[in-house]
Amino acid sequence: MTFNLRYNNPGDGPNSWPHRIDRVMETIRAYQPLVLGTQEGYFDMLQELHPKLDEYDWIGEGRFGAHENEHCAIFYKKVDLDLQQYGQFWLSESPEEVASISWNSGFPRVCTWAEFEHRESRKRFIVYNTHLDHQSQQARDLGSKVIWKYIAAHRMEYSLPIILMGDFNSRPTDLPIRFLRGESELQGLQTWLKDTYAALSGPIGLTAHDFKGGEVGEPIDYIFVSPDVEVLEAVVDRRQIDGVYPSDHYPVVAQLQL
Repeated sequence: MTFNLRYNNPGDGPNSWPHRIDRVMETIRAYQPLVLGTQEGYFDMLQELHPKLDEYDWIGEGRFGAHENEHCAIFYKKVDLDLQQYGQFWLSESPEEVASISWNSGFPRVCTWAEFEHRESRKRFIVYNTHLDHQSQQARDLGSKVIWKYIAAHRMEYSLPIILMGDFNSRPTDLPIRFLRGESELQGLQTWLKDTYAALSGPIGLTAHDFKGGEVGEPIDYIFVSPDVEVLEAVVDRRQIDGVYPSDHYPVVAQLQL
């Protein structure tokens, strides 16, 4: 599952975080994902959510380092998954430099990654969770290139299945998505990822809705996988809970088989 939680903005009134946290928890529990990537979760939000999801642990740093500001956290079921290693890089010209920023990005942007071993099957895989910039097209384009370079390096080193998810602030026809789908080159690079939306029979529809709901439109939240991962199902969950949306984004869920 990938789920943009919407940061805690008091200006959202009845849609602000304290009024939604239980609905977020219920949405996650409805699917029981082995792995959950969140965006816009600040440390205090994640600390409040974690006890309500006590079967999960999580990893991730803030985009300004330590636990400052937005995290692209990865929650994982600690009974089922054994965390092997993890890290975080910044979507910039200096990706190992904490809080680095490039290409007129509105904020430092990050990608958190983790390698897991599924305890029962002993199969391993790597998960990446990110949030591309909201204002700079160049930052979105070149940020997706940075992510791909890490994925390609990890793939060469570990030869493990890959899952990439997050809020890409990009429609399906925008370059970052076409690039990640392997449909377009970006500065001479070509990817081989699969878009899990291919498992949907009809139109994908909207995933960010500003608490207004609806489905007419295009997605900006995605889950991609490597060719060795089979996509059994993909879902955009547009349900309300007690007449209210859990966030201003719909969660996107994929059932995968390694």
